[in-house]
Amino acid sequence: MEEELKCPVCGSLFREPIILPCSHNVCLPCARTIAVQTPESEQHLPPLLHSRGPAPPAAAPGAGPGAAAGSAACLDSESAAGGGGGGDHADKLSLHSETDSGYGSYTPSLKSPNGVRVLPLVPAPPGAAAAPRGAGPPSSSLTCPQCHRSASLDQRGLRGFQRNRLLEAIVQRYQQGRAAAAAAAKCQLCDRSPPEPAAVLCEQCEVLYCAACQLRCHPARGPFAKHRLTPPPAHPGAPGGGGDGGGGKGAGGGRKLPTCAEHDLENYSMYCVSCRSPVCYQCLEEGKHNKHDVKALGAMWKQHKAQLSQALNGVSDKAKEAKEFLVQLKNLLQQIQENGLDYEACLVAQCDALVDALTRQKAKLLTKVTKEREHKLKVVWDQINHCTLKLRQSTGLMEYCLEVIKENDPSGFLQISDALIKRVQVSQEQWVKGALEPKVSAEFDLTLDSEPLLQSIHQLDFIQMKCRVPPVPLLQLEKCCTRNNSVTLAWRMPPLSHNPVEGYILELDDGDGGQFRVRISFSIYLCFFEVYVGKETLCTIDGLHFNSTYNARVKAFNSSGVGPYSKTVILQTSDVAWFTFDPSSAHRDIVLSNDNQTATCNSYDDRVVLGTAAFSKGVHYWELHVDRYDNHPDPAFGIARINVVKDMMLGKDDKAWAMYVDNNRSWFMHCNSHTNRTEGGVSKGATVGVLLDLNKHNLTFYINGQQQGPPAFENIEGVFMPALSLNRNVQVTLHTGLEVPQSVKQPKLPNN
Repeated sequence: MEEELKCPVCGSLFREPIILPCSHNVCLPCARTIAVQTPESEQHLPPLLHSRGPAPPAAAPGAGPGAAAGSAACLDSESAAGGGGGGDHADKLSLHSETDSGYGSYTPSLKSPNGVRVLPLVPAPPGAAAAPRGAGPPSSSLTCPQCHRSASLDQRGLRGFQRNRLLEAIVQRYQQGRAAAAAAAKCQLCDRSPPEPAAVLCEQCEVLYCAACQLRCHPARGPFAKHRLTPPPAHPGAPGGGGDGGGGKGAGGGRKLPTCAEHDLENYSMYCVSCRSPVCYQCLEEGKHNKHDVKALGAMWKQHKAQLSQALNGVSDKAKEAKEFLVQLKNLLQQIQENGLDYEACLVAQCDALVDALTRQKAKLLTKVTKEREHKLKVVWDQINHCTLKLRQSTGLMEYCLEVIKENDPSGFLQISDALIKRVQVSQEQWVKGALEPKVSAEFDLTLDSEPLLQSIHQLDFIQMKCRVPPVPLLQLEKCCTRNNSVTLAWRMPPLSHNPVEGYILELDDGDGGQFRVRISFSIYLCFFEVYVGKETLCTIDGLHFNSTYNARVKAFNSSGVGPYSKTVILQTSDVAWFTFDPSSAHRDIVLSNDNQTATCNSYDDRVVLGTAAFSKGVHYWELHVDRYDNHPDPAFGIARINVVKDMMLGKDDKAWAMYVDNNRSWFMHCNSHTNRTEGGVSKGATVGVLLDLNKHNLTFYINGQQQGPPAFENIEGVFMPALSLNRNVQVTLHTGLEVPQSVKQPKLPNN
């Protein structure tokens, strides 16, 4: 609490604190030193931009040298008195006390002992005493040393600011408690028994000294010059040392009630909500608060106390969280220390393993080199021995032949000459090409490529981020919905999740309670569709079965693998189909209106238009109302594949199943085959119904509520879309979302 009781300018406990308009507090003597006086013509300048020239004596022209000194002496005495009776005039004059004292070497400090930047008095420029003609009287302002907001002073000077008597009482109680604690504190270096009471505490050494020990052991010079000596702190049990303590009296315990700053004889009795200040009864009657919103002082006191208590509860909760967070940080320090040692040991073990592996590989390579060297040496020695033997034999034969040639006995020579000649020829043939060449070279055919290993060693480094599989995604049920036979799924990652996510995999069952299957992409009109995989967190799946229940779940993946599945969400598609004509797939001669529910044609030839829905399961029924029917055309109604031919009558190719009808009769047609001629046609105002039962795999037609012939087609399977062909003589309006007629309505199949 002590930091809250210190002035931001002088760094000491508050003395006669005043409340600035910004709600900060400052000592009254300090307020006199940081107030700034500027001529009216310079009021628009910031305080730091005012001139800072040397300050001449502020005496009036013609006054003697003692005028300035007398003024300074008067102001110094008033400042020493604490402003306790100088009145408005003293407060106004105190604004100029430093300047008027005549000290030209005064250099203001821009920081208080607490390190808060302050704006002290700025000396007036030369000649400032003689204001220019036309300039108004000088005005004064005060800049808050904490938030640096500037406040102008009125004619009352500093007395215009309210005294913070509550803070003053708390400071007084705190000082009393600290004095009591200081009396109980003992010097920690005394040789006496018992030790002397402590006089000061060194904040850097954290040692209590009595006066004698402080002079002897902690002089204010040398390395101790920068140490800060403070009075001994109050212990928790001392009055004012950490609790209420009882060192002071409460508001109702005998303390003098504060009086109004403008009406000395009146006590505060009301609170002005507009000005946020207590006022007296006289202020309401004749002061500036007579038209303001005022309330009872006691009621506002209790209300603000309740608000402060509520705010304190929030701060207390945050403080509790901060304490828990500090415990968490301290545990984190220990974990970091332990993990650091573990990682160091792991690193040493890994590097040692690499060194051991390299040493073993080195031994293997050296063994290969040794074997290669021994092999080369053996080959060379064998060649030397062989060549030496042959050379000795050849030399002996040569010497023997020379001795034979020296003999003069022709008959004896001829007896052995043939054999000797053969021996010499054989000896010569032994020295064939390559016999006198080394079988091995001195070079070793072994090359060690260590560059990749060196690069790997140089690139050996820590992975900056330990990548783990992503956590479980959270399905956003408020954004998941179904519309017709489409479902929309949305999900997100849990908060405070730091593992990277490269994409998501959405899985959907087949609507019959079957197993999940991984979906990679999807096609709007396919029965076995596939669902989006990627970085998006929103996916709409079209082309599902009507009146079906689907189970969906999602999981995330990254380079480390696939994370766990989310919870399963159950989605129910619409019971009946709502759809319109599809302008994107219709023939260009088709004209759609009425929100794509009414179709006509610009051509005399039949043109095909499809619906926007696709069916592969269930029972579906829709009707087409004939709005216009001229010249007995043959419109065709039915179903088709998405790739049906659209420039001829529906049913003439193998991609459509239809009933075409005129004003008298109808036919069923598929692959240009006409079957089941039935009497009864259509006219303006007629209604054609189409019943597609994919549970029984058949198609039935109705005209004006009556079944037209037998079931038109049976054993049909696959994905089908509502279809229609017409020419310019017909206009048809589509009606969907209809219940199956009761006479043919099928029971709902359960979803297993």
